[in-house]
Amino acid sequence: MSTAHDITATSDHDVLIVGGGAAGLTLALSLANQPSSASRSRRVTLLRPAREAQGASRWAQGGIAAVLAPEDDVESHVADTLIAGDGLCNERAVRFTVGHSREAIEWLIGLGVPFTPAEADASYPYHLTREGGHGRRRIIHAADATGRALLDTLSQHVESHPAIEVLDDLLAVDIEVKGAQVAGLRVIDGTGQQRLLTVRDLVLATGGASGLFAHATSPSASVGDGMAMAVRAGASLMNLEFQQFHPTCLYDPAGTPFLISEAVRGEGGLLKRPDGHRFMLDHDPRLELAPRDVVARAILAEMRAHGLDHVHLDISALGSAAIHHHFPTILAHCRERGIDITRAPIPVVPAAHYSCGGIATELNGASDLAGLWAIGEVACTGLHGANRMASNSLLECLVQARACGEALTEGESAPDTWPVAQALTTSMLPERGQLPPRQQALLTRLKDRHALWQHVMCLENREADERLTALRRLMSLQAGIERSQQGLEAALDQMAAWLTCEPPHSSERAHSSELSRQGRHSGASAGVTHLALYQALTLAPLLLISAHQRHESRGLHFVRDYPMPAPRARDSVIHLR
Repeated sequence: MSTAHDITATSDHDVLIVGGGAAGLTLALSLANQPSSASRSRRVTLLRPAREAQGASRWAQGGIAAVLAPEDDVESHVADTLIAGDGLCNERAVRFTVGHSREAIEWLIGLGVPFTPAEADASYPYHLTREGGHGRRRIIHAADATGRALLDTLSQHVESHPAIEVLDDLLAVDIEVKGAQVAGLRVIDGTGQQRLLTVRDLVLATGGASGLFAHATSPSASVGDGMAMAVRAGASLMNLEFQQFHPTCLYDPAGTPFLISEAVRGEGGLLKRPDGHRFMLDHDPRLELAPRDVVARAILAEMRAHGLDHVHLDISALGSAAIHHHFPTILAHCRERGIDITRAPIPVVPAAHYSCGGIATELNGASDLAGLWAIGEVACTGLHGANRMASNSLLECLVQARACGEALTEGESAPDTWPVAQALTTSMLPERGQLPPRQQALLTRLKDRHALWQHVMCLENREADERLTALRRLMSLQAGIERSQQGLEAALDQMAAWLTCEPPHSSERAHSSELSRQGRHSGASAGVTHLALYQALTLAPLLLISAHQRHESRGLHFVRDYPMPAPRARDSVIHLR
């Protein structure tokens, strides 16, 4: 990393929020609109990525789960979430999130989010659909483009708010810490120059880590930037091994990723083999509405057993008028790809979609590193357990962000009892000294962020791109929907090899005038791919270690060597301290 004299500009910020998705925008508005009775007012800065890279929120189709209809209740939503989480949910987090769901939706309605209205005789004024794992219709949505409608509305309010400063197109690199307290964020601007943003509180709302895999459901999936920055700074990460693969991503090798919402199955879509067989009848009594891990593994099993590149999702029985009404975005997109879903099935495959693990936080986003907060997919409160239930994620973004806003104005911080301190004492992962020697050595290497940065920046652009592509393929092969201890060990060996080998051409570059002065590239040489590789080479090994040390199959973590769950469900906590 660059030293202080390499930073071209420094600016001071009170609360700096990193991320332009649902969680970050909600927190910015919550802080800016705090009532005058709040203990203290906070200056808000939102560091927002380019519009085309605004994380997963914009691509969310299905909607937001909430207890809204008179025939629904909190206990039912809680029970469904606990079942989907396969024994690992933190029930306190579940009850907190579900219990605040109605007020979160009412807040969005007040802001003007254009949710789809219900029929005249419905018990709730907005249309509610049902998705996998839910026993009731409780998903409020804006047609089949809820994420886009949500972000457009929130962005309009943020951009017009006089109390919110927005910084666009800065790339976050690393967190600066002084005296066990977050002091700032190092970024690279659009000219390639490095800057230091000093802060009193830093909030990460940077999304998950689906970009660590070869196929993801959004075109610009994050590689876990926030998690990687946090763990290098000294924060704890929890349950990294639970990576959700959405069962139904449009299969089109020549096109960009496109998610086919779970709501399609909620409205009667059927999964079939190309020969027309409805194969979920062979796998689970809940059929197409089984939790996502079950459906994804069923699709994978069918593809392997029959040598298929994809399976079919058939919604044609719903009828053309209903499809046009409920799924206009999916209908139009598939039509552009040559598929008329009113007549023909949609070719689908599973793809990396959501990270259930992340930075270990309290319900209000406080981490175990003073001054660092995390909200949304980058955080792990225990809400999702071993498997996220459909449409609980946007709800978590809203509820946790609003709680974080209250905490930041009231001067709250993380208690000593939950979740990090408690999880550390019961973590499934052994202490570092009890890990296999090769894993201990890998963690030691990852602690030296300066050496890692130098290693990555010695790569040519083409080499960095090839390394990142190879990493993603390796993760999909060995840490995807199904895993094995041998495969995880092979992946860890490859990570260690990448981190210890001398990059091609590094000897020549070491004698260049730039590297002779700094021993590494300047910020101006750091491209998006280099930064993504820097973050991925930190996080991917930690995910692999967490998966290798979980000697059971639970939720999204299925390992052939240990096909049954352990008698006791325990979180995994990992750090680099």
